[in-house]
Amino acid sequence: MITISPRPVKRNWSTISFASTLYLCPILDLLLAEVPCKLHAELRLGLQEALVNAAKHGNNLDPSKIVIVRFSLEDNHYWWAISDQGCGFTPPCEYHADKSAYLPPEEAESGRGLCILHEIFDRVHWNSQGTELKLGKQVNRFRLPLVS
Repeated sequence: MITISPRPVKRNWSTISFASTLYLCPILDLLLAEVPCKLHAELRLGLQEALVNAAKHGNNLDPSKIVIVRFSLEDNHYWWAISDQGCGFTPPCEYHADKSAYLPPEEAESGRGLCILHEIFDRVHWNSQGTELKLGKQVNRFRLPLVS
């Protein structure tokens, strides 16, 4: 079940919550509805990675636990805050300009998600408990015509 909360008056954030599942197509469609089409493929990959991590690793695919996504557009910046009901993890404590620092060893079967998130989003931040991830992507929505 997907629950959508409308934006409160004078606030920019909307909320979607859903039971832990890997069937994410309708959720991703809702989260990308107001995003320019040229960014859909890239952001869909990043958001899918974050949602899978919340449902699978955070909530252990327990259908009684939910994933909550708050999303907004503020000053040419798209924001998504993804929360799970898991016990959390120890998030990386610092940002590395070299995104390859997030790559796991080649023999690892998982862990590439951090690298994907840092490659796609401008802002990647976890809360101190490791149960909420905030992602940001800056976009230039308005372009001025070139003056000759």
